[in-house]
Amino acid sequence: MFTGIVEELGTVTAKEDLADAARFTVEGAVVTSDASHGDSIAVNGVCLTVVEVREGAFTADVMQETLSRSSLGSLRVGSRVNLERAASLGSRLGGHLVQGHVDGTGTVISRTPSENWTVVRVALPREVARYVVHKGSITVDGVSLTVSALDGTGDDQWFEVSLIPTTLGLTTLGTAEPGTTVNLEVDVIAKYVERLQNAD
Repeated sequence: MFTGIVEELGTVTAKEDLADAARFTVEGAVVTSDASHGDSIAVNGVCLTVVEVREGAFTADVMQETLSRSSLGSLRVGSRVNLERAASLGSRLGGHLVQGHVDGTGTVISRTPSENWTVVRVALPREVARYVVHKGSITVDGVSLTVSALDGTGDDQWFEVSLIPTTLGLTTLGTAEPGTTVNLEVDVIAKYVERLQNAD
């Protein structure tokens, strides 16, 4: 379980393509400071299991299912990624409850800068859009954000988030230009409510 508060920007230093998976090595001094084999680290919002830790970097295996359903498949050596260690009991919940289970991907449509923040509009699939509400929480590439605007009708569905300077400077969203694919995770409570409403 995570909170969507990114701890640092890491860098992919190696990628090994396997038959039905890929093995990534990611550099991140903060998240590896107390990491060990079997720990969970979110990479762009995707929960990965640490296989090995060495010299400020960790290695994780990513199965084909995850590569095809998230943006991790497009990562290459040199890619910057958002990193967060799993939350510990008793820690402050600065964002919202994030599982690290991507519900789908979206595409950055536009960026509108202003003096104190930047509004980013993201297109999202219809099957994900039904869980997104105005002023609700959504995770974009592992960052817990509040939906500031929403169009959930028609074929071109989108939502907007307003990014403060801290988010712009400390996460990959600061440089995500139009056309960038981002991982989306909706608030898990919405999915539970839907399931209960449809239960027999």
